[in-house]
Amino acid sequence: MKALKGKIAVVTGATRGAGRGIAMMLGEAGATVYVTGRSTRGNLSAMGRKETIEETAELVSSQGGIGIPVRVDHTCEEDVKELFEKVKKEQNGQLDILVNDVWGGDPLTEWETPFWNHNLDNGLLMQKNAVQSHIITSHYGVPLMVKNKKGLVIEITDGVDYQYRGNLYYSLAKISAIHLAEAMSQDLSPYNITALAVSPGFLRSEAMLDYFGVSEANWQEGAKKDPHFIASETPFFLGRAIAALSSDPNVHEKTGQALSSWGLCREYGFTDIDGRKPDWGKHFEENVLKKM
Repeated sequence: MKALKGKIAVVTGATRGAGRGIAMMLGEAGATVYVTGRSTRGNLSAMGRKETIEETAELVSSQGGIGIPVRVDHTCEEDVKELFEKVKKEQNGQLDILVNDVWGGDPLTEWETPFWNHNLDNGLLMQKNAVQSHIITSHYGVPLMVKNKKGLVIEITDGVDYQYRGNLYYSLAKISAIHLAEAMSQDLSPYNITALAVSPGFLRSEAMLDYFGVSEANWQEGAKKDPHFIASETPFFLGRAIAALSSDPNVHEKTGQALSSWGLCREYGFTDIDGRKPDWGKHFEENVLKKM
């Protein structure tokens, strides 16, 4: 029996990358997944990529779950409010899993640029896309969980600590996701609702494959451009981490924590879709930290 059959999930930013991988693997575990994003067939977002939420929903269903696409701009309060009214109506008020994965910062980050030279509008927009959208989404989604006194809220981030991440605005966005989980866990503690943050390792997303000029079939060739790419993971690895957490009856013991795909792999024993168990934490320690 699929571990998440009968569970209702909302995965934001599910058009591509981590969000798509998470939605599909929740589907693999049997969940009904509302997949949200701005890119729809015939109306792609400003990112200009070809992936759409309808495709993601179909992929969720192909994995054995039920995929439901909903076009949502998570920085728009009215869009978010309508999303959860739809979930409440269609699922009789049930919401078991909420994954906040909206990012929208890739075109905005000016790497290796001091914050005073960084475009201010872009830096502030990054906070709106990657932080405020999560707050808005939780504000309207969590009440469904509070009413039922159960649920899991997951913030997708980058890294498991509060260290600088190479750019002030990027660091602020990703660290904010960790603290959102920590702070929400405190407010939600009386309601048996778990809130935590999860980071992937070196994510081999569609955009990253394009950047390295490879496909999933020959992705190892990307290590010629960056040797650390050999330790990368697909979005499905993160997705299976989220599915494992969502299936764990004792997940509340982890509330408030910042976790990682590789650490959860060590605990739960799942694999990436190619059977590998990539361990970015070990790779980073052995190939970066020890050489610093």
